[in-house]
This record gives sequence, C-alpha cells and structure tokens, in this order.
Amino acid sequence: MTEVARGAAADLDVATDLVGQPVLDRLVALLDLEQIDENIYRGVSPAHSPVRVFGGQVAGQALVAAGRTVPSERKVHSLHAYFIRGGDPSVPIVYEVDRIRDGRSFTTRRVVGVQHGKAIFALSASFQIREPGIEHQETMPEVPAPETLPTFAERIAGYPGLGGSREMPRPIDIRYVNDPPWVTRGSEDPSARNQVWMRADGTLPDDDLLQVCVLTYASDMTLLDSPLARHNVYWELDNVVGASLDHALWFHRPFRADEWFLYDTASPSASGARALATGRFFAADGTQIATVVQEGLLRVPQDR
Repeated sequence: MTEVARGAAADLDVATDLVGQPVLDRLVALLDLEQIDENIYRGVSPAHSPVRVFGGQVAGQALVAAGRTVPSERKVHSLHAYFIRGGDPSVPIVYEVDRIRDGRSFTTRRVVGVQHGKAIFALSASFQIREPGIEHQETMPEVPAPETLPTFAERIAGYPGLGGSREMPRPIDIRYVNDPPWVTRGSEDPSARNQVWMRADGTLPDDDLLQVCVLTYASDMTLLDSPLARHNVYWELDNVVGASLDHALWFHRPFRADEWFLYDTASPSASGARALATGRFFAADGTQIATVVQEGLLRVPQDR
C-alpha cells in the first residue's frame, strides 16, 4: 500500500468525516489492494458498510486486481461483471486473477472475488494499447452546471426516512440535475431519465487505472434510480429490495474522475423482478467518456 493509502486505511474504523478529501483518501485506500501472492490480491471493506458490500466497491477492487497484472501502456476499455453472492463486509475479499490472454494489441483478464471459500463476484476486463481510428459520439444533454445545483446533503434534508443515506460517508460528490426519486414519489408524470453530476470529492493521484476504478465505483451509484423513479418508489421509503446482478462498462476516452462528469441514465425495461438500466458519462466539456449497462434485482412491495 502507498503511504497515503496506509494512513487512510488506519483511519477506516474511526473516521467521522462524511465528505471531502479524507473520505476520498479512504476510498483510495480501499482500492489499493494488498498482493498476497502472484495473481492473488486482498481487499477490505469500510467499517461503515451496510449489510452487503457495495457493488461498486467490489467492481472497482476487481478492476484494480486485473490492472495490476497488465502493462501500464495498455488501458482498460471494457469490463463485464456478475454479482454472484452478497459480499460480507466484515471479512476481506480475495481476488484471484486469471491471465487469459496477452496479445499484440489487447490483453484479457478474468477476476473472481472469493469470500468464505465461495465466489461472490466475477469480472472479465479487456485492455488495449492506444490506437488511432474513427471518431464519433453522442451529444451531451443540455443541463445546468453542477456548481448551481444543491448538494446531496441538501437534497435529502427534510426526509427523515433517509437517515441511512444521510449517515454514510460519500467519497463521490453527487448533484442531481432533475428531482431525485424520493422527491418525485407520487408524481403523475415520473421522469424517464435520471441525471446527476458526479466527481470524486477531492483530488486523486495521477494514476490512469485509479481514475477508471473510481468511475467504476461511482457507476453503481444512482443507476437504479431510473427504474425506481418510473414507479414512484425509493429504497428506504418503500422497503424496496434490490441488488446489482450484472454490470458492464465501456471506457471510450481518457478522463479524470476528480473532475465533474454527467451521468445520464434511463431504464428501457423492467420485468420478472429485474430492471435494466443504461447510462452515459460525459465530461464537463461534452466529451463522452464511458457507457454503462446494468441489470438489477428490484422487488417492490405490491401492497403499498
């Protein structure tokens, strides 16, 4: 572990900060895995974890493990992951890396996260050397600047039922562009899209792999807001049971995760207690930096 990460990790159990650089440093510590053997790494969870390990944390740590076995000039361009079992935050996760292929242009890695002798998570990631090629992208939606929008803490003020969300440390600064689902509950015209500005709440080291791992962490936040908003429900307020089932990310262009990026999400379909959500990431200058697709388990009480 780096000195910064070691110091942050030592503070994991006693930290009381909820936002800012100290919280971001602790996320960096969580992503700075311990190597315990060749192709085997170990990661921990913060003491303030909920009942299950946050999916974005597992995905980010697994990507770190994969990236540690790849030459730095090869950059991750995609990942595909399955959440197999709920992670236990009280014990470390062991990440086993399988070096599937090292080609002339592409490198492929497979990672399995293990707890209690069983797989809880599986990830495949592909890395590529920088190459020139055709270029095009979608147009970024027109939205207000993030600095003009209320903070997450300001958004949940006045909603006592969201106490759990209010008390969780947040290394990612989130600013909702449209009204969040807990505000629009009961609306006659719920929004089909959810848009938030995000950035790491502080300054990250100049490490390309870390930038994409932090965005991977953030990509599991607010993504299922889209299907919830369409049905006028929200997690703590309606006893919704949910979990990420699978997750896919494509990284299109370089970016910094500690600079503002827009996360524009929608849910094209939901059925069988599962909801599909898609998302686009844009840097503040309009550059499309990544795309995400996730299917999530959503069980909504029918007697509400």
